[in-house]
Amino acid sequence: MTSKRELSFNAFNMTAPGHNWAGLWSHPRDASINYNTLDYWVEFAKTAERGLLDGIFLADVFGVYDVFGDGADTALRHGVQIPNADPTLVVSAMALVTEHLGFGITANLTLDHPYHFARRFSTLDHLTRGRIGWNIVTGYLESGARGMGFDASRAHDDRYDVADDFLTAVYKLWEGSWAQDAVRRDRISGTFADPAKVRAIDHDGPHYRVHGIHLSEPSPQRTPLLYQAGASKRGRAFAAKHAEAIFLNGQTKPMLAETVRAIRLATKDFGRAPDDIKLFAGLNIIVAPTRGEARDLHEEYSRHVDQRGQLALLSGWTGIDFSQFAPDQALQYVESNAIQSMVENLTKRSDVPMRIGDLASLSPAGARAPFVVGSPQDVADELADWARETDIDGFNLVRLVAPESLAAFVDLVVPELQSRGLYKTAYRNGTLREKLFANAAALLPVSHPAAQYRQPA
Repeated sequence: MTSKRELSFNAFNMTAPGHNWAGLWSHPRDASINYNTLDYWVEFAKTAERGLLDGIFLADVFGVYDVFGDGADTALRHGVQIPNADPTLVVSAMALVTEHLGFGITANLTLDHPYHFARRFSTLDHLTRGRIGWNIVTGYLESGARGMGFDASRAHDDRYDVADDFLTAVYKLWEGSWAQDAVRRDRISGTFADPAKVRAIDHDGPHYRVHGIHLSEPSPQRTPLLYQAGASKRGRAFAAKHAEAIFLNGQTKPMLAETVRAIRLATKDFGRAPDDIKLFAGLNIIVAPTRGEARDLHEEYSRHVDQRGQLALLSGWTGIDFSQFAPDQALQYVESNAIQSMVENLTKRSDVPMRIGDLASLSPAGARAPFVVGSPQDVADELADWARETDIDGFNLVRLVAPESLAAFVDLVVPELQSRGLYKTAYRNGTLREKLFANAAALLPVSHPAAQYRQPA
């Protein structure tokens, strides 16, 4: 990758008081305590579009972080991604006050049904005029499975088998139920849609059965832009087959570069090109006009990170109860049914043994992703280095103090990146897919597995 290729950026957020860093909602300038108000989301979206960001990437989790020693008490006390609102319901308000900004919504498919799900995302794609993406996740919290009436979650790799079946069903609904020219809106004849160009889909998969007409007419993208966040061996294969954009984490450049190479190589197994997928890395940025001011800001933010809350969050992510370990104890690999790639990154793939106490600090060790503190020039240098050395296409900006951290990136880092030719100076026209991929069409390319179900015009 050349250092002159434009980088893509999403603002990473969650409809909860706490996101990736437990306790930062307690900072006096943090507005995420108002996560359940439209004003918060409207202002956040306006800031992101002012900075020409590609989108807002909304995290979500179904369940409560109760793996840590005292069950859900620590998560509840410190706002560790609980309470947690439905992210789909805030998007319409943000779309109304923006014109170009995309919205990537995390949605757990294993606790939904394709028929209902397909209509919900088609509706959002209509209301945003084609600016919707779906971050495909399969869930990892046992509490979420119990809440939905199951005894336990499916095994890690089995969840991807279920996901393959789910996606086949929604592809048939989105791409195959309505022909592109089925809708007439002919007032003279009184014909809204041509019944000959609308058909019921028949899907009898190993996990889902769907027989019926898709309830939504074709939206601008038909299938929303497809994000995915799995980096385990099974997750990489799933992403190489289905995803258009992938969210990765990696504490070091070699670690991230290895994952990027593996995913790009895997695309050929599914008849796709390496450039068919945009790869985003999680990124924590603390920036100020000078390096010294940025370090002071880092120290200030660090005082608000709650260590027990952070370990409760990590316990849920990894399936490991960190209350059982001393702060100076090194983390050991443990097979789990949670996020396998995270456990591997923290143990097998880490250059140095990770101590439990380090994981609970606002630091590169605790970030599980690039962590940059400095002036606008420092940050731009680091971003260029990460992109050049790992072949990453862009970054998801992790929420720290909101909206202060995002505004600082927009006001300080964006102009610096633009001056180096690393950041766009205007949005492209079109849908989210057309904006993210140069020369792309609104619909999925024919190389994508969903295209086989599309009715010919």
